[in-house]
Amino acid sequence: MVEEVPWADGKHSLTKAYMIFLARWARKLSWKETAESFRTSWDQVCHAVQFVVDWGLAHRTLGPISAIGVDEIQYAKGHKYLTLVYQIDSGFTRLLWVGQERTVETFQAFFAMLGTEISSKIQFVCSDMWKPYLHVVREKCSQALHILDRFHIVAKMNAALDDVRAAESRKMAQDGHEPLLKKSRWCILKRKTNLTSQQKFRLRDLLRYNLQTVRAYLLKEDFQRFWDYNSPTWAGRYLDFWCQETMRSRIEPMKKIAKTLRAHRELILNYFKAKKQFSSGVVEGLNNKVKVTMRKSYGFRTFRITELALYHALGKLPEPKLTHEFF
Repeated sequence: MVEEVPWADGKHSLTKAYMIFLARWARKLSWKETAESFRTSWDQVCHAVQFVVDWGLAHRTLGPISAIGVDEIQYAKGHKYLTLVYQIDSGFTRLLWVGQERTVETFQAFFAMLGTEISSKIQFVCSDMWKPYLHVVREKCSQALHILDRFHIVAKMNAALDDVRAAESRKMAQDGHEPLLKKSRWCILKRKTNLTSQQKFRLRDLLRYNLQTVRAYLLKEDFQRFWDYNSPTWAGRYLDFWCQETMRSRIEPMKKIAKTLRAHRELILNYFKAKKQFSSGVVEGLNNKVKVTMRKSYGFRTFRITELALYHALGKLPEPKLTHEFF
């Protein structure tokens, strides 16, 4: 015969109050530091976090949700990725879903968990250009305004500019020319406002030369004006003009960027249709917190432990109410 007591749960060897106490400290410290501070084991801290997370997921209120952001992040070596879905409503952000890998099936599982009723009321979705995400959003959330990730567009353009610089630098070295592009990488990739005094002088000298790298840099800087527009119509006209000029540049990496922007034109302009209220900035900030959470424990060995830690740190899950609290 088994007798139920109100301060314990199932076959846990710890009381509810103590598990919640450990879990709260595990949110502030690493799990190892929590175990050492309170003279218990790492496994007991893990069990405490699992209890709090499982209870929170079972009792959290999902809806209503008006805006979500989806992104992937590498959590282990060997191209092991997580799909992370966040709620990014104005004034309230939290982690909604952690999925293994970055596939169509993974993202579809999120919408299956969310349910048709809540999914149908989502108004905005922010994502990058990853094709599985684009496909699932069209299929499961077609009523929402799909906004492409500004951060990834800028990152792709910087990567293209760096490819141009590296290729031209190698060619100049092979042809025996003066190494004009040596130590110029961050001069052309960083924002002007972030350049050091020395980098500003280096960039000024570099702009005097008629190099492919310089022309690519000027195209990148011209594109920054695109984000200053407020009207989707005028933004679209400037985007078309920039792509046309870039296609005439005969700089292949930049032409590839222009083709990508043309292919996703409508999704990019949705940023302006949403009145610039939603962007990837919130998602990138949450991704940084994810990296900090994983770094605190020097990485997690299994997906399950990673999932528990991320829900615990970013899920804003409810906790069981207790008669007595530790202070």
